[in-house]
Amino acid sequence: MTGKRLIDQQVMWNRLIAIVEEQAQVLVRASFSTSTREAGDLSAGVFDARGRMLAQSVTGTPGHVNSMAASVLHFLDEFPITEMAPGDVYLTNDPWKGTGHLYDFVVVTPVFHPDRPDDGVLALFACTSHVVDVGGVGFSMEGREVFHEGLYLPLIKLGSDGTIDPTLLKIMRANSRSPDMVDGDVHSLVACNERGATRLVHMMDEFDLGTLDELADHIIERSEEAMLQLIADLPHGTWRNSMTIDGVEEPIELVCAMTVGPTGIDVDFTGTSPQSTWGINVPLAYTIAYTSFGVRCIIGPDVPNNTGSLGVVRVTAPEGSILNAPHPAPVQVRHVVGQMLPDTVFGALAQILPDRVPAEGTSALWNILLGGTWENGERYIVMSFHSGGAGARPYADGLSATAFPSGVRNMPVEINEAISPIVFWRKELRPGSGGDGRYRGGHGQLVELGNREGRSFTISATYERTVNPPRGRDGGHPGAVGRLRLASGDPVKPLGRSDIPAGDRLVMEFPGGGGFGDPADRDPAAIEAERRAGLA
Repeated sequence: MTGKRLIDQQVMWNRLIAIVEEQAQVLVRASFSTSTREAGDLSAGVFDARGRMLAQSVTGTPGHVNSMAASVLHFLDEFPITEMAPGDVYLTNDPWKGTGHLYDFVVVTPVFHPDRPDDGVLALFACTSHVVDVGGVGFSMEGREVFHEGLYLPLIKLGSDGTIDPTLLKIMRANSRSPDMVDGDVHSLVACNERGATRLVHMMDEFDLGTLDELADHIIERSEEAMLQLIADLPHGTWRNSMTIDGVEEPIELVCAMTVGPTGIDVDFTGTSPQSTWGINVPLAYTIAYTSFGVRCIIGPDVPNNTGSLGVVRVTAPEGSILNAPHPAPVQVRHVVGQMLPDTVFGALAQILPDRVPAEGTSALWNILLGGTWENGERYIVMSFHSGGAGARPYADGLSATAFPSGVRNMPVEINEAISPIVFWRKELRPGSGGDGRYRGGHGQLVELGNREGRSFTISATYERTVNPPRGRDGGHPGAVGRLRLASGDPVKPLGRSDIPAGDRLVMEFPGGGGFGDPADRDPAAIEAERRAGLA
């Protein structure tokens, strides 16, 4: 291959990344739900005609992106590429063939050249976003099987010839407490793929490409080679770690064995606790997504994320365990357990790369999901993403109130106050919540909220790290556990639905991250800065 051709391919690779980021930004700007528009709970990517992910957007979450990489292959099994036509659009929220629960809609769109449709499918664009409501028991752990959890859409054709099926939209609307928002989000998902397709055709015309085959092979092969070169420099063998988290019926043991070898890294979760009767179970696709992300955070974080780089990290979990719960297990809040997996593999990685691996953090999101009625009787739902403290790093304090590993943004309180009668009376960093160490863990948050009309409301709590704190590393102390209470003093349970009485307020104390290193080695200037800020 000539030098010029290599340069062209690198330019086109970078162009693909720009295209999928524009695709994601269309989704952000067109979305109706705050989780997408304000928090960035989404994914966007481009795939070749074989279903291999070539590029992902920078905006988005690993749980969406990495599971969507496998989801596109399920669509191709159901709808052969040779039977697709211009204007087709496909959709699912199948937790086992999508991204892990019913609230995530995955939309796939084939790309045809508008002047040469007989050339066949040039590529596929896929995107995902979290919609506000799909009926059922709502966004909670209280379903006992997936059929309780809301509208279940298998792999279906959403539209043909550029027109969305009106009957499907009616079904979605009829099964949602917020039909206009869900309807708008479906249209935004379709629009973002259309923008990606338009930009890709322009790029292919500019570089006179009839297919993406050569470019796709180049991207996949170079990414795989880069990961294998990094892995070759690591010691080969097997390292183990376990982590105890709170669970519902009883504590959950997450147990992993990480094997490093010449063909890649294998992570096996044999020994992990069995599936729960509550909706905290994790489909294998979501387990793979966050486990591979955890490995890639430490090994090859600068290698682009695509089928080539993801393929060298292989993940298995016993069927029937909480990390591989088969249909029809309840899975609605699978993030409560699934987002703990990077911390679990970090414990194994720290044994071979101690200077790269942070302490444990809050990890699973502390989403605020509230519901109730306005004074006029109209219902409202507040879905707000929030986070505790991240673990301290081997070279710096942990990040406070930061969503890791999900990557979503904390949502502005003004947005939620504008669309509901909920008022955030306090939202500040929680003093002393970060674990002591040479480097302190990130601080959690302290949030106090109530209803400005003086009415009661409900919270659907899905919170971890209220019993078992994030552990420090290398002598660092654990972070503070989280807790919920009423302003009047009574405790509120961290898992499940609770009523907040009229006139009272809910107080939430988010966990802090674990510390790193001996606290005796902490810089006195850092201690004084924390004291002055009121965080000591």
